[in-house]
Amino acid sequence: MAIRIVVTPQIERFVACPPAEVAARDLRGALDALFARTPRLKGYLLDDRGALRRHVRLFVDGATESDLDRSLDDGAEIYIMQSLTGG
Repeated sequence: MAIRIVVTPQIERFVACPPAEVAARDLRGALDALFARTPRLKGYLLDDRGALRRHVRLFVDGATESDLDRSLDDGAEIYIMQSLTGG
């Protein structure tokens, strides 16, 4: 299944990651495929337990998503962005 992943410029300032097409059945698999291409991105997006960091937001086909086990449809688009946190 072809999944398109786009990392927004806020994150690309720290880790260069051009848009990518990966094969995956779920969100975790798509991220793993992306990390295989850009290993440094993993530590920026996931914590030591493999969970999304608090400042990271994922959108699948325009809807926010935090369940990394969510299945994906062929042709899905994932957008990864950094959210604003703090006070």
